[in-house]
Amino acid sequence: MRLQQLDLNLLVVFEAIYRERNLTRVAEQLNITQPAVSNALNRLRERLNDPLFERAHQRMVPTPVADGMIEGVREGLGQLQRSIEAPALFVPAESHKTVAFAMNDLAESLVLGPLLKQVSHLAPHMTVTSFNVSRREVVTELASGRLDFSVDVPIMSMADLCHQPLMQEPYVCAMRQGHPALADDLSLSGYLALKHLHVSSRRAGLGYVDHALNLLGKVRNVQLRVQHYLVAPDIVRETELVWTLPAALAQRFGLATRPLPFELAPLQLHLIWHRRSEESGASRWLRTLLLDEADGELRHY
Repeated sequence: MRLQQLDLNLLVVFEAIYRERNLTRVAEQLNITQPAVSNALNRLRERLNDPLFERAHQRMVPTPVADGMIEGVREGLGQLQRSIEAPALFVPAESHKTVAFAMNDLAESLVLGPLLKQVSHLAPHMTVTSFNVSRREVVTELASGRLDFSVDVPIMSMADLCHQPLMQEPYVCAMRQGHPALADDLSLSGYLALKHLHVSSRRAGLGYVDHALNLLGKVRNVQLRVQHYLVAPDIVRETELVWTLPAALAQRFGLATRPLPFELAPLQLHLIWHRRSEESGASRWLRTLLLDEADGELRHY
């Protein structure tokens, strides 16, 4: 089949179904009706002589043909999007672009405030969105153009990605005002004797702090593990639990702090983007904004 015989919109629908595995969500995302999604899928099935997706347990499961197509389709759609955007001169004050970031709620807490302060002034029509995307999916999402940037620690595979340090923040041991542990300097034995709160989106596994303690042959007592940073400050204020977190957040939450009694490298967040967007006017402007103009704000936010 020749490309000119194919409606490229069918590939947009195909990619969305592959990603979402749900026709209703695809319809909402593409702002079309569910029958229109089904019709597009049926047309593509007919063109390619393959079912592409089979329904199983209320999900759309891709066939081997769909699995073989997806990487090329995503690369092609991303390149087409960049080609369309490239010729236009980027004017921040006139841009209506929606900029998509991948961040967890920790990065959102530290980065979005300073970013929006700048964007609201310099690009008032621009929209910023943030999603919690798994590290396994970030490279694909950046390559396809569905994401513009990721803000994360530099531990993912950096193939085809560019990155620069965005901010660095030391960790502290935080607790409620009036906590008994505030009476004296915090020793390692004292730290280990306390009951700890740990924030992680994973169901199990060691955190950054625990890996550092393991190198010393030590283990802390994590009494509570939660998924999000939003709930943690209230719990710490109302209990005897302590929480090891970046100093800037502890200060913002109004928690008392003590320096950590062991060596722990500071949190380092990097701004990450795909090499294909390196020359995009919007991407260049936002990188400059975050890495240069917003640098002072991020350090003192």
